[in-house]
Amino acid sequence: MSYFTLAPTPSNSGADSPGSSVFDLPIQTGQPQATPDNHSRTTTGKSTQLLQSNVQGETSFVVISGGTGCNSICSAFGHAASYILPVSDDGGSSSEIIRVLGGPSIGDIRSRLVRLIPNADPSSPLEAIRNLLAYRLPASCTEREARDEWRDIVEGRSRLWTGIPNDRKEMIRGFLVYFESEILKRAHKNFSFVNGSIGNYFLSAAQAFFRSLPSAIFLFSSITNSQANILPVIVTNHTVTIAAELENGERLVGQCEISHPVRQAPRIDISTESEPSSPVDALDGTLPRARNVLFQSEGKHQYEPLNARITRLFYINAYGNEIHPSPNPDYLSSLSRYDVLVYSCGSLWTSIIPCLALKGVANAIARSRSLRAKVLLLNSANDRETDGYTAVDYIRTITRTLNDGHHAQVYGGLSKADTTYPVSAFITHMVYLKGTGVDVDVPSITALGVRCVEVEGPIDERTKLPQFDASSVARAIDSILDSMPEE
Repeated sequence: MSYFTLAPTPSNSGADSPGSSVFDLPIQTGQPQATPDNHSRTTTGKSTQLLQSNVQGETSFVVISGGTGCNSICSAFGHAASYILPVSDDGGSSSEIIRVLGGPSIGDIRSRLVRLIPNADPSSPLEAIRNLLAYRLPASCTEREARDEWRDIVEGRSRLWTGIPNDRKEMIRGFLVYFESEILKRAHKNFSFVNGSIGNYFLSAAQAFFRSLPSAIFLFSSITNSQANILPVIVTNHTVTIAAELENGERLVGQCEISHPVRQAPRIDISTESEPSSPVDALDGTLPRARNVLFQSEGKHQYEPLNARITRLFYINAYGNEIHPSPNPDYLSSLSRYDVLVYSCGSLWTSIIPCLALKGVANAIARSRSLRAKVLLLNSANDRETDGYTAVDYIRTITRTLNDGHHAQVYGGLSKADTTYPVSAFITHMVYLKGTGVDVDVPSITALGVRCVEVEGPIDERTKLPQFDASSVARAIDSILDSMPEE
């Protein structure tokens, strides 16, 4: 059996060859693979017939999303999907890792990686590995209790290791030990394990060890038999910070302060100077940060409104100066090869916009010859970032962000010439839920060149509003592709 063969019936026929080694791993390819047209996945307890491609092979997707907003609908996109995720989340377990170790935020990526682990028998090694990497230390315990439980895990005594073969156990534990050693080197910072995610610790250790976030993602995908193609929107080993400018001139720093502020959230002054006061790498260093920012997603719909609407979102360095990082080249490449672009439901300003406010993204979307549809999944309710928004506001926010050049300031009377694209160059269809809490003016949206598609979704018991599931998204995409002429 191959070192990484976790499922009873491996899909890679070459994995069981005598020459098999740790390098016989599932490969994340940038190019979508041709697979059968029909896919059946289990969604909300029942089998759902998902997308049927209008072309030979499976429809391929580029999905722009945050860490949690898209997790419940991933199966709608089949196996030929490339997920683009931001690396700027500064809340939860990620906040403590960034505070002590630095590096990009990996919480959203870990969440998607865990979600895309293939289904397996409850008694299988793969399911045991999923349970380990999805485990989170309690948020309602003392620091000593959290440290004691972490010690049991890193020393291999925890019940979480039950069912994981010893070779795989020691490989995973080796990276957790590496994470522990990096924490001990910075013992003066008093790392807190409360609410800590074991998956985050593993992924952070792999990123630090390889000095490469894509390599860490590859390792995580390999040990979980996942064929997921997950791309961080920016490839960096440094901390990435976003800031938002409001209509009243106020500026908010960090995703937490923009989306769900907590007590003692970090605030810094942002200089308007174009260059830092001393030479640094554009994404080097970290801002002063609060310890282990805890946020319960259940409270997202209960928020204190912003003092004014957000006008733009941008990246800053450790000095608080605006910077213009380059997007992941694989992200731009995928936009020129895949069939459908999806702006997923979720936080507009802190999940979607950070993946758009980068140079080159607008041209890649607008000029793509492969994208047959560019679909916005409209949230069923607004949050702190979008309080009072209508569907038109969502569309205009995306369009305005993409039409901004996102170039560094140019001196000497010269500037870069940017093309201003129409709305339909970025969004061709908007999918909204019947009974949505966001106002949808179909005639106004249609006048912008965007077609509206209404679907029904299950009702959320807590908010009493409809929500997207894989089945409703699949029906909407099917409807969109069926209505388009064959090429």
